[in-house]
Amino acid sequence: MFKKYASILIIISISVSFFGMMSSSPEEGMYPLSEIQNIDLVKAGLKIDPAEIYNPDGIGLIDALVKVGGCTGSFVSEEGLLVTNHHCAFSYLSAASTPEENYLENGFLAANKMEEIPANGLTCRITESYEDVSDRILSTISGIEDVIERNKIISEEIKKIEDETSDPKNSIETEVAEMFIGKTYILFKYRMIKDVRLVYAPPRSIGEFGGEGDNWVWPRHSGDFTFMRAYVAPDGSAAQYSLENVPYRPKKFLKVNSKGVGENDFVFILGYPARTYRHRPSQYLEYQYDYQLPYIQYFYRWMIDVMNNLSADDPALQLKYAPTIKSLANTEKNYRGKIEGIRKLDLIGKKQSEEEELQAYIESKPELKERYGSLFTDLDKVYENVFDQAEANLWYSQLFRRSEIFIVLSHLMEYAHASQKPNDERPPAFRDDRVDKTKSRMVELMTNADVAFEEMLLNRMFFDALNFYETSRIKAIDEIIKEGDADEILPEFVSLILDWTDPANENGLAKYLIMEPAEILDSEDPVIQFIDQLLKQQAYLRYEDNKSEGQLDILYAKLIEVKSMWKNQNFVPDANRTLRLTYGYVRGYSPADAVNYSPMTTLAGVIEKSYRGGEYEIPDKLRELYFGEESGNYYNRMINGIPVNILYNTDTSGGSSGSPVLNAYGELIG
Repeated sequence: MFKKYASILIIISISVSFFGMMSSSPEEGMYPLSEIQNIDLVKAGLKIDPAEIYNPDGIGLIDALVKVGGCTGSFVSEEGLLVTNHHCAFSYLSAASTPEENYLENGFLAANKMEEIPANGLTCRITESYEDVSDRILSTISGIEDVIERNKIISEEIKKIEDETSDPKNSIETEVAEMFIGKTYILFKYRMIKDVRLVYAPPRSIGEFGGEGDNWVWPRHSGDFTFMRAYVAPDGSAAQYSLENVPYRPKKFLKVNSKGVGENDFVFILGYPARTYRHRPSQYLEYQYDYQLPYIQYFYRWMIDVMNNLSADDPALQLKYAPTIKSLANTEKNYRGKIEGIRKLDLIGKKQSEEEELQAYIESKPELKERYGSLFTDLDKVYENVFDQAEANLWYSQLFRRSEIFIVLSHLMEYAHASQKPNDERPPAFRDDRVDKTKSRMVELMTNADVAFEEMLLNRMFFDALNFYETSRIKAIDEIIKEGDADEILPEFVSLILDWTDPANENGLAKYLIMEPAEILDSEDPVIQFIDQLLKQQAYLRYEDNKSEGQLDILYAKLIEVKSMWKNQNFVPDANRTLRLTYGYVRGYSPADAVNYSPMTTLAGVIEKSYRGGEYEIPDKLRELYFGEESGNYYNRMINGIPVNILYNTDTSGGSSGSPVLNAYGELIG
């Protein structure tokens, strides 16, 4: 048994990357498919023909890749078995669990296909092809100066292309991705899979070993892996869960190499990394450092503490909150680290120094000065407006994301406004054939709202708004307290809002859902007036954001142009959730004077950490097997132990979770 278990630990190893701490990769970047042919991977250490990775006229390793929700996975069998990270399946394991049958805590193994559990709501996408549609899109905005109009036309043309090229009957969805802002647009075609099932997950004490204490750090010892299986209808088309469905047969699946790796081995990664912003100016870093990162970090930390306190004595509530807490904690620690990294590495100062050098280069050539001379002052002007509204924008983004009550109230007002339009001009959810279903969903959400959490959330957010700068004031909040004491008025108003969650409330949601839409808009109910005022200000902020975004798109494109001239090189486009390749080597690193970390951790480290207890507890069986010294064929003499996690210096970002780590022969090693 230990032999089988150890093989999982070594095969599904985990990486951690360190911004600013790692030895630099041979070349920086997460390369899109179109750029793979321009990289000398053989010189870097690849032992197979690069065409075996991506072959536009045949089958390659990328055909084994699959986008699993917001993560990446890879097929490892001809019957649709795929592997990804445990944390990528966390919410689906939680949803399938009960306090009595807790797969999240205890793990899960389907003895056969009939026992596999549906991962409800999870969809997979497999890249089928790509096509450059830049000329078509850019031709639609030729000669148009108004930035909002430009963005509107681009969005409309992108939607038109996607509508033309999508083929739901054959399970094909398309998406146009902007590669370089305002310059390059690529149409990707994806094969959809809508029936995904859980096959195996380790106990949480292994899949999340070390918890947040070990997240984003090295040494790391978690067994962060999960197996799933993709299913399709008998005719091969995408279909929702059905007993009639059959395992998907991928064009390619990865061969697993269970022999492990050695230090300095060449590795490469294929995956769907989320967005990066490496080509943004110093003002963007200022926005992150002064506004977004600290606001989100502190707010998420507060929400985690609230949920932990509310669920302390309630196992069912703990299970309900678990995915949200994990997601919040992951981001909170990430943002905390980014704040520290920006400060320690003086990234803003370094970026500003680079921009001063670039400005000097621009000034040195009359033709460049004419086109780019005001680039950085223009960026300052736009960002001044962005900074002015930063607090309000961040506040709105969290209110309408975290409060189920306000999600419903915003839908109510959207319904009232949409109903004033002809049926075919309304959003689909508010058209005559679907509006009753939408109303039922609104009632369900409002009735099931977590009142205890909502009360604390709304009070926190309303009082936070009182401290915003003048340019970011929340007008609806200021209106409520203009003639009284906020300490009394705001909690009372929150209670008035919470009354809407009571289905017996005659003046709540049920009343307004049977009203004529025009009557809702004319209502003098303070909650209706409050949400209406909030939405009006939000609409104004969106207009200003769209204007700033349009201006920045033009300026960013200019920045890339002139920087490319200055550096005399082309740049790899920022990651944008499309398929990418990155490569490097298995390497340790030195984070401080006289401190050196090796690139592999072992099962011995798991056992040693387990004595700390808490998030480092392990199943008794693992300890028993370890001390039984049944290491099977997985003992590695080079590191004197059984490998668990590996570290490498490839480029990476969020969204890369679950991406296969491949050796020089294209075999899966992590």
